[in-house]
Parts: sequence; structure tokens; C-alpha cells
Amino acid sequence: MRNPLDPAELNAAMENVHRAGVPGLFAEVRDGDQVWRGAAGVADVATGRPVTADMRHRVGSITKTFTAAAVLQQVESGRIGLDMPIGRYLPRLVPGERGDAITVRMLMNHTSGFPEYLPYAYPSLKAYPVIADTRPQSLEDHRFTRFDPNELIEMGVTAPAVRAPGDTPGVYSNTNYLLLGQLLEEVTGTTAEQYITRNVIERAGLQDTGFPAGLYVDGPHSQIYEAWFGMIDPPRDYSVYDMSWVGPTASLISTVTDLNRFFRRLFAGEIVSPSSLAQMQRTVPVVSQEGKTIDYGLGLHPMEAPGQGTFWGHGGTVWGAGALAMTSADGNRQMSVAVNLQRWNRLDSSGKPQPHPIDDALAALHRVAMYG
Repeated sequence: MRNPLDPAELNAAMENVHRAGVPGLFAEVRDGDQVWRGAAGVADVATGRPVTADMRHRVGSITKTFTAAAVLQQVESGRIGLDMPIGRYLPRLVPGERGDAITVRMLMNHTSGFPEYLPYAYPSLKAYPVIADTRPQSLEDHRFTRFDPNELIEMGVTAPAVRAPGDTPGVYSNTNYLLLGQLLEEVTGTTAEQYITRNVIERAGLQDTGFPAGLYVDGPHSQIYEAWFGMIDPPRDYSVYDMSWVGPTASLISTVTDLNRFFRRLFAGEIVSPSSLAQMQRTVPVVSQEGKTIDYGLGLHPMEAPGQGTFWGHGGTVWGAGALAMTSADGNRQMSVAVNLQRWNRLDSSGKPQPHPIDDALAALHRVAMYG
């Protein structure tokens, strides 16, 4: 099922992604006690400064796994009921019938029916998911905007529902995880970020992972470049940004080494109990932000190739930065990859993102990293 690590093959696969058009990327791959770390390309297109495998990076929605683990810790303590209505905890944010019908589990697995709030917070993206009718201007306009999570939640909760509560396929929506952040605050008496830091990040022994205190990524890091489907040309550096637009859904900063350590400890039962982990791996079909139907659990999703084993983890993107962390079902083989360019696919005449050589090169890297 799985071959030992081949450093030459991994280095070649990394270089192929760089040659296909990603300015810089870095990764850590583990197989048992064997560890490979590598990097290819540049962290700054202006200076040519190289990327290195120890860089800190905005890891986007991989944050959701941390948030889900924190919620499940509170389920274990009896403060939250996984199948209790969210309206019982947050009646002001989710009032009335929807508050009674939507459970904590539905928020965690994206079957609440709440739409994505981003097109309402970012006016130039209001046509999303019709990408051809979006414009990237709001990304610049909101670089220094300090969003209130309750205002973002209200945008998602008051917008037209995309599904009835509990219906499948669900629809991936950051509104769900902002609500989970407010749920954590309600039951713990501290912010979601503070609770996750103390009870998930520190419990996992992560030295280089945390929520941003300001606009910057502290420590060694890459610049990150957003292309917005070819509408930002050349891609713009968004490494300095106020991340309150995503908060506990996608603002975490980490390293590829820390991501692997976190998932290794999660699957070893050191962050949540084995029964909670089993709940995280109970999946339903969910339509991703790319419009594909995937299997999604509680802050985790599986990846598998025909004839190969299943890997569990999460991917993430923010403006300019992307990451993917996956761990084999037995916890032995792990891959965490970070890239410093996002939304590189240009649109064809029908407005659909066109295939790009980066897509195939990244898929090849993932195959080599996960299966050898």
C-alpha cells in the first residue's frame, strides 16, 4: 500500500510544482521514524529569497480541525451536546425555528444550510460562486478591516439558506465555524482563540503554531501571493492582512512540522478521546468551495486513491496562502505541504476555472508523499 520515503522523488515532485508556476512551497513527509523536509522556489519574488521548510505559514481552514477538537473536548466534559440545537446556546445569533432545528453537529459537518458569509462581507465577491462576475477589489479594500465575528455571522444567518437543516449534500460554509467559535466562547468564558491555544495547541506540544496577534506573521515566513483566477496579474502579496475576516475558522499560523505533530497526536487519542475521534471521522457528502462533492466529518475529511489507503486531514486557503495536511489511518505516514500562491487557475470563455499545470504537479506531489 505504501512505499518508504524517497528523498530524490520528493525533491523532484516539489521542483515540478515550482516549475509549474508556484513561486515557493515547502513540506514535511513522515513514514514511521523516517522524516523528510524539503522546499522549492522563492519566498519573495522581488528579492529571490528562498523558501525553507521551517517557515511559519497561514494554514487557512486547517484551523477548523483545531476548532472541532476544542468543541469535542467540551462535548466530552458535558458542557456541549453534539446533537443539541445551537439555539439553546446562542439564541441571539440563531433565533427561532432554525435555532431549534440546527444542531452543533450540523455546524461541524456543514449540513446546517447556512450560506457562506464572505460574499456579503466582501462586496466585490457578491456574485460568488459565479466567479466570472466577481472582482478582487474587496481583498485590497479589507486588508486592514477589523471585522466583528457576530456581524459576519449575522450576514450568513440572515442570508437565504442553501439547504434545509440536516439535508445532504451539505454546503461548506465558514459561517458554521464562526458560530462554533462563539459557542466555545459561550461555554468556556474565554475567546475561542484562547481556549484552542491552551487546550489544543499547547496540549499537542506545538511550538510554532498560534493565532495572529496583529497583521503580520511572526518569525521566518514567506510572502503570499493571490491571483484571484487571473484577475490580479501579477499576483499581489497579501502576507500583511487583518485575519479577523476568518478568526477561528481559518486564521491559524503554523509550520509543516507542527501540523504533522498535531495530526499525529490527534489520531493517537491525545487531543480528544477515541470516541470523539470516531465522531470526527463519521462523514456526510458536502459540496466544497470548489463545487466538488467531498466526504466531510467533524473538522476532518478523507482522501484516498484507488487501491491505496485512506488519509485523513484538512486543506486550507486564505488570500495568497494554501496548505494541506493528511495522515494515514494508522498514523504512520504523514504529509503537510504549504504553497505561497492561490487561485492560479484562469477562467475559460464560459467562466469556469481552466486546468493549470500546477494542479497536476501538486496532485503528483501528494501521491508521492502519501503513497510513495
